[in-house]
Amino acid sequence: MSGETDLIKLYSGQILALASDMPHTDMLDTPDATVKKRAPLCGSTITVDVKTEDGKIAAYGQDVKACALGQAAASVVGKSIIGCTRAQVEAGRDGLKAMLKDGGPTPPAPFEGLEVLRPAQDYRNRHASILLSLEATLEAFDQADQSACA
Repeated sequence: MSGETDLIKLYSGQILALASDMPHTDMLDTPDATVKKRAPLCGSTITVDVKTEDGKIAAYGQDVKACALGQAAASVVGKSIIGCTRAQVEAGRDGLKAMLKDGGPTPPAPFEGLEVLRPAQDYRNRHASILLSLEATLEAFDQADQSACA
């Protein structure tokens, strides 16, 4: 049992370190889309700005008001998001959801750092907060695409 306790402590340290090292915290001056999402159970909110170019995220900004788990997820996403296609973001979101809900494999690159959140699997009330950054980014990606086509 002490090995399991040590593992939880290790992940907690990693989660807190990620939460305190949030990239892209400045919102964009002229985003292609801005989306604010809220997790109803815990009240976490994330606002993301995206600028897309050639079907990829060219610039990203985020304002994160979430628990440490939501902040850690947003930190991993923020570190990996520039240059991602919509398909990559969707695969990351789906992989994270499967990992949390069903014990699935680590989310695919470039979001494999979300593995640090595997211990949150048993805390279903936190899953929405953990998924917020990828959900908001997907919605912003879609809005940016719609604006570009209009």
